[in-house]
Amino acid sequence: MGKGDFAVELEDVGFVLGNGKRLLDGVSLRLPAGETLVLIGRSGSGKTTLLKSINALLRPTSGAIRVLGRDLADWDPIRLRRQVGYVIQETGLFPHFTVEANVGLVPRLLGWDEGRIRARVQELLRLVGLDPDLFGARRPGQLSGGQRQRVGVARALAADPPLLLMDEPFGALDPVTRAELQEEFRLLRDRLRKSIVFVTHDIREALALGDRIGLMSGGRLLRVSAAGDFFQTDEPEVAAYRKVFA
Repeated sequence: MGKGDFAVELEDVGFVLGNGKRLLDGVSLRLPAGETLVLIGRSGSGKTTLLKSINALLRPTSGAIRVLGRDLADWDPIRLRRQVGYVIQETGLFPHFTVEANVGLVPRLLGWDEGRIRARVQELLRLVGLDPDLFGARRPGQLSGGQRQRVGVARALAADPPLLLMDEPFGALDPVTRAELQEEFRLLRDRLRKSIVFVTHDIREALALGDRIGLMSGGRLLRVSAAGDFFQTDEPEVAAYRKVFA
């Protein structure tokens, strides 16, 4: 993608359950290539639903989504997901796979040769602070929570996807480990310049990691602002976060 392109575009996206409950309501946004957009909001505000819609895990009931320059309806969902790195809170690692096999999963599905896969796995484990000689042969159950999250990030980066979707990736960690991984994420973000949509409910995390912050409530995107301008509004939901941040 070239400079000035958009990795993700949403136009008036809605998602309504069969019982009439509206999870997304007229959401429109654009994510420029190379930007980190953090979505923040209370539980049930629509953040994860929006992330899953971008990755074609859910199909919106109205509106349009473009991912990496192509309408979502034109993507084969499997091909799309191999172009998008996806990181969730509990990492989603396969427990019976080794760390090396987990990280190399998507490149192997894409038909990379084994030598290239092994080199990429070793590169990425080092990038996220894990010695491949020590951790490559372990299984997820032999790792700490922070180590599993590092492996999850490495797996998401394995095929060098242009877009990363991250859903509360550090939310289940203790405060010290969470702060360490936030700092490492900042370094990775600045080095790799991926396009990233990052979901959190933590305003401090949002301010630390986002280029811009999108505030969601009741399935609506209330506003999007530069991280440094987040508090520069009288929006009641922002006022609630101001009290937490103070």
